Amino acid sequence: MIFFKLLRESFLLAFQSIIVNKVRTILSLLGITIGIFSIISVFTIFDSMESSIKKSIESLGDNVLFIQKWPWSMGGEYPWWKYLQRPEPRLRDLHEIQKRSSASEASAFMVGINKSVKYFNNNIENATIMAVSQDYDKVMPFELGDGRYFTPIESNGGKNVAIIGSEISNNLFNNIDPVGKKIKIFGQKLLVIGVMKKEGEDMFGNTSDDQVIIPINYARNFIDLRNVGTTIIIRAKPMVSNDELKDELVGIMRSVRKLKPSAEDNFAINETSIITQGFENLFGIIATVGWIIGGFSLLVGGFGIANIMFVSVKERTNQIGIQKSLGAKRYFILLQFLFESIFLSLFGGIVGLLIILFATLLISYAFDMDLILTQGNIILGIFVSALIGLISGFVPAFSASRLNPVEAMRTSF
Repeated sequence: MIFFKLLRESFLLAFQSIIVNKVRTILSLLGITIGIFSIISVFTIFDSMESSIKKSIESLGDNVLFIQKWPWSMGGEYPWWKYLQRPEPRLRDLHEIQKRSSASEASAFMVGINKSVKYFNNNIENATIMAVSQDYDKVMPFELGDGRYFTPIESNGGKNVAIIGSEISNNLFNNIDPVGKKIKIFGQKLLVIGVMKKEGEDMFGNTSDDQVIIPINYARNFIDLRNVGTTIIIRAKPMVSNDELKDELVGIMRSVRKLKPSAEDNFAINETSIITQGFENLFGIIATVGWIIGGFSLLVGGFGIANIMFVSVKERTNQIGIQKSLGAKRYFILLQFLFESIFLSLFGGIVGLLIILFATLLISYAFDMDLILTQGNIILGIFVSALIGLISGFVPAFSASRLNPVEAMRTSF
């Protein structure tokens, strides 16, 4: 009961201090407000970005590997001259993987180019044409809004069929059902057999909405696969780790390309964890910068809280003397001023959090962005505010608890 009475009294004294000395208190708490705003706003932005990036990366699949000419890199040295002379992955590489691999569930060949797509007088320049093998839908799943996927006969026989994205459908056909219609790519007609469900852009600006998917055995009649960036995509079987699949693929690729034991790999096996780790390192650096920037504001705010508390102790010296003469213990006086300091600091921190909350709602509404002030960041903001109040108020509270009651009561204002 004594603790709760002390808590209530400290809250009332802190609130009274804010009301009586509005300008002084607001100016002193401004540092805490700005500091919490700086730190938590940085964390809020990058937590939201990290969430969006992870969703985009997860859409590729965390159990999928990509065999390519160029290795992925997120910073550091990149000896591009070593990779320049490497050959691009070939269809024969895919066929050997499909025959020899026991750790893979499915694998597919993919190449992307930009070409114009036409339907009568409607034309889309630089549309993304994805030429793929039959199992592409098993390694890079996507949803069809209408129509169907390629049959094995269409893929293997190189039939002139196509699956188009929702944006391609809207721009070429307006409100007409495109399934069964013919579009022109490479100057040749292709039958539209399916339309992908609208997806929207991911964090990297990628989307299937502006893509056209066609069989690789049809596209190879018009594309030299040796001079474009090709990719073999392999999905691991359930319970098979990426490392296990990678080791198997390295052995298969080295065998197919007849590399000597001492020779370096002339191919790269990439995985999404490379991107994830790169962004985690980047966000770690930015978070440190956020702490440094916000730390200066919190330091200023801490001095402001200490100043308020020293003034408060000075103004209430006579009251402290009366309390001690009536039997108040030192810890009671100490806790009384510490609670007041913490409440003042929390008030500044909560104002900063409210500003961030309002800003996230405004930005999310105005720019169609998913900015979320997470529960973890709210707790962090409150904890840091309370900690600053505790540290800043300790010296004034300690000095108040050590006052001599007789000398304190003689103090007059």
